[in-house]
Amino acid sequence: MATFLYKLGRLAFRRRHFVALIWVALLTLAGVGAASAPAAGSTSFSIPGVEAQKAFDLLEQRFPGASADGATGRIVFKAPEGEKMTDAANRATVEKTVKTLGDGSEVVSVTDPFTTGAVSKDGTVAYTSVKYDAPGMELTDPTRQALEKAGDDARATGLTVDVGGDALQAGAEPGAVGEVVGLAIAAVVLVITLGSLVAAGLPLLTAIIGVGIGVSTITALAKALDLGDTTSTLALMIGLAVGIDYALFIVSRYRSELAEGRDREEAVGRATGTAGSAVVFAGLTVVIALAGLAVVNVPMLTKMGLAAAGTVVVAVLIALTMIPALLGYAGRKVRATGEKRTKAAERAGRNGQDGRVKPARPGPGVRWASFVIRRPAAVLLLGVLGLGAIAVPATQLELGLPDDGSQPTSTTQRRAYDLLSEGFGPGFNGPLMIVVDAKDSDDPKAAATSVTDGIKDLKDVVTVTPAMFNKAGDTATITVIPDSKPSSTRTEDLVHAIRGQGADVRADTGAQVLVTGTTAMNIDFSQKLNDALVPYLALVVGLAFLLLIVVFRSVLVPLKAALGFLLSVLAALGAVVAVFQWGWLGGLIGVEETGPIMSMMPIFMVGVVFGLAMDYEVFLVTRMREAYVHGESPSQAVVTGFRHSAKVVAAAAIIMMAVFGGFISSSESMIKMIGFGLAIAVFFDAFIVRMAIVPAVLALLGKKAWWLPKWLDRVLPNVDVEGEGLRTADGSAASRDGDEDRALVRA
Repeated sequence: MATFLYKLGRLAFRRRHFVALIWVALLTLAGVGAASAPAAGSTSFSIPGVEAQKAFDLLEQRFPGASADGATGRIVFKAPEGEKMTDAANRATVEKTVKTLGDGSEVVSVTDPFTTGAVSKDGTVAYTSVKYDAPGMELTDPTRQALEKAGDDARATGLTVDVGGDALQAGAEPGAVGEVVGLAIAAVVLVITLGSLVAAGLPLLTAIIGVGIGVSTITALAKALDLGDTTSTLALMIGLAVGIDYALFIVSRYRSELAEGRDREEAVGRATGTAGSAVVFAGLTVVIALAGLAVVNVPMLTKMGLAAAGTVVVAVLIALTMIPALLGYAGRKVRATGEKRTKAAERAGRNGQDGRVKPARPGPGVRWASFVIRRPAAVLLLGVLGLGAIAVPATQLELGLPDDGSQPTSTTQRRAYDLLSEGFGPGFNGPLMIVVDAKDSDDPKAAATSVTDGIKDLKDVVTVTPAMFNKAGDTATITVIPDSKPSSTRTEDLVHAIRGQGADVRADTGAQVLVTGTTAMNIDFSQKLNDALVPYLALVVGLAFLLLIVVFRSVLVPLKAALGFLLSVLAALGAVVAVFQWGWLGGLIGVEETGPIMSMMPIFMVGVVFGLAMDYEVFLVTRMREAYVHGESPSQAVVTGFRHSAKVVAAAAIIMMAVFGGFISSSESMIKMIGFGLAIAVFFDAFIVRMAIVPAVLALLGKKAWWLPKWLDRVLPNVDVEGEGLRTADGSAASRDGDEDRALVRA
């Protein structure tokens, strides 16, 4: 691996014009494809295999033309104090609104609250529902504007009027200001780490090009592959973070190789062969984690994972080829590590001063590593207990999907939601739709009646509507209004109780009872993700464990890496629960409403955080492995690894936190939550697990950390991540560094 990448790096350095031309051409091609591609429509949300999805599919077959996936708008009216909606003036306003809405080109139907019974018992609240023939994301702007204008006109008469439903649904807004701030922080960190504007600009440039190719490709294929806005946003988030970090590691290693006295082409080759090997395997772990989301069997989640994984692949390829090419263009503008200090000493000598280069004081990374290996047990215990305490809120994790009730109170959707809860009860916003498939029943009407009577006898039921049959008379729908809000455990228990009665109905009448609707779909989705979490963890961690055994040629080091990941991801989930579910410090990041954590958040965070955690593991520990293979003791190897990598790993972590943190300003609750979760997870994993727990464990294990059974050593391929095949006879620099580290360890 190292030899191949060494040759690739030198080739890219020599043929820099050709390499740069290829990447610019790919970016141009992707950009043209994105610009000329048809606009993406709404993304279908399906959950294969669950009961709610089966019922939804059955409705589309048995009730053709009903636009089961069409958007719904809901205008809610509340009478002024002391009046009722049935008063003549108020009733006239509502009827005018209904008539106006019915003229829309995309409108299928509009309900009249006074004929459908959509007026509260006290007469103060009423609502009209508007059914459209297209999903919310596909509605035209004039249609949305007509819905909003109808609400404004009714409000002008003195009524309290708000508009809800998915008809007002729009694309995600990532929060451009936050992203710019994140990139600005990344630029500052790169300048501090690499010592010059030119060197700092290279990782930013390649990351932007890589993300441009990835996101443009996703945009170009969005219509054909049914990809949504969230897909490209997450690809942008992850691709930008890893793209900067991977390029940073190669540029940093290049500067170190220059400091060893090598010419620029040789330094590029060695940097690509060593740091590039770590980039390849770190990228592979991220790709495995993201592509592994396919095992959950939720198409939307699979597409998100594969799109982000593709962007990571581009980031790896561009770091291995375009960074060497750009280093060729940069020439002497990218200096060797310590070159400024050496030149300052030379100038002092020419001015008659003492021009000797004073020995550099050990950096903070080396001092920290030395402290850890002197007190490994205490550091390990403190790190584990600290993360364990932060993870405690994760035991109270509640999962769900966002609805209008999770919107900020400043939005009309949330106010409409609250008005309906006030007028009709908390369960009105989460109705259950019961589908009775009586095709195999001798008496479909009797079967539907039996289902209706059985549901009425259940607790937590407010209303059960009469069964409505299709034209064929073999399928009926029944609407059930629960007594509790959609996200409550009582509503979930009611769903399970209705499904439990379905078995008896089938045995007695031959009819099949299915429960669907948004609330039931959310319940089934959460359960499906919970059931998939353990198999997903087993697959992803298992594959990455095998990959890390090949990289480190050790059993205990990969095992320690996996256990450390579990600590960091549990702590991150605990922080997410504390902020987004409990509301702790939520105001600081704009969390206006608390509620259940989105169902896909835990499994998506597990996938992404695992990949990123292994990034830091590979970058940091491969340097330790390299020092150990070259003859240093285990403790010395830990210090050497920190001397070479701690500053760069810390910079990479800060950059990732800045990039992910930039998405916290998004108006989309899912993006905000994922941005916060990934940022805090990177902090826990990089600075507590990898920087504290990992060196403590390695210090306690000593040589045992690098133990590998002889039979396994014989069958494993030798990928040479440490660059052993690239070593030269000149080991003076390495020897000098090793002497400094040994002296520090003894101290």
